[in-house]
Amino acid sequence: MSDEIIVGRNSVTEALRSGRSINKLLVQDGIKGGSISEIVNSAKAQGLLVEFVKIEKLNQMSQGLRHQGVIALGAPVRFYELEEVLEKARNKEQEPFLLLLDELQDPQNVGALIRTADAAGVHGILMPQRRSCPLNAVVAKISAGAVEYVPTVKIGNITQTIKELKAKGFWVVGADMEGTVDYFKGNLTGPIVLVIGAEGKGLGRLVKENCDLLVKIPMSGGISSLNASAAGAILLYEVVRQRAALTK
Repeated sequence: MSDEIIVGRNSVTEALRSGRSINKLLVQDGIKGGSISEIVNSAKAQGLLVEFVKIEKLNQMSQGLRHQGVIALGAPVRFYELEEVLEKARNKEQEPFLLLLDELQDPQNVGALIRTADAAGVHGILMPQRRSCPLNAVVAKISAGAVEYVPTVKIGNITQTIKELKAKGFWVVGADMEGTVDYFKGNLTGPIVLVIGAEGKGLGRLVKENCDLLVKIPMSGGISSLNASAAGAILLYEVVRQRAALTK
């Protein structure tokens, strides 16, 4: 399995902080001070190999991404088992909160959703093995390093996974433009799986049929929908809001 390229100061910093397995740090010749010095010092403190290279090498390796003078070569992102994620929630004495991405393929949306999921306290992200965006350097960059903190679970059949989660007591809520309930009126407390559909086509038919609730975001402007990451952010924080209200 080849090294994963981690690009940019924020992404590399979070990879170092999270304890991610990193094989080597590549730093642009001549750059000193500020966050670069902190990154280099952190890498050396962890006993990592730090190599200073010409900017041309970083440009080539980053494949168009803004590397900001630093690239880390890390082991590919680790995937977790569902039970590991649920154990994490139990250890925190929290109701489990999962995000299921129904065949999302746009790295911009996936990266942004991972970043928001981390901020909202999501315990794990479920992604189908087929027809999903790979967790590559682009996603890591867009997530600002959050991919290092939110465990990702690779799943097989989405519908079967939903049925298994429902059997475990989860409430499965799908985001759909034609949903039956405005999102702020739905019950988003308790063990929950929020399902976000693919760009353009939304949730698959069988996925819709197996959700306990389909919620919509009211639209008052000239366009009829939000992109996946914007819609997901609204719904993720509605879960946060409702959970907070229960503790008051």
